[in-house]
Amino acid sequence: MKKLIALILFPFLIIPFGTKANENFSVEIEALTLVMEQYKDENESSIESDIEDKKSSFMALKQDECNATVQVTEKTGLEVVNTESFDVNVCLKEIFRVIN
Repeated sequence: MKKLIALILFPFLIIPFGTKANENFSVEIEALTLVMEQYKDENESSIESDIEDKKSSFMALKQDECNATVQVTEKTGLEVVNTESFDVNVCLKEIFRVIN
């Protein structure tokens, strides 16, 4: 009987730890969302017709509570075609392209 009660209560002890992950990564998630929206708009507005299908991958690194760096990499298969970096201020919803 004690084992049954332990099995029933065990998942409820883990759930609060799982919800904390979104709080820890909220800056990165918001920064990725902002850059993806802007990047999607820029790519839809360009009239270039590419023969090869480009796929974009996004990576975010948190700097502090309001700032993050997002790196966008475009690939065609295994070949990296283009890499861009953005500094994102989540609090002010500002995106700045980093020129390398």
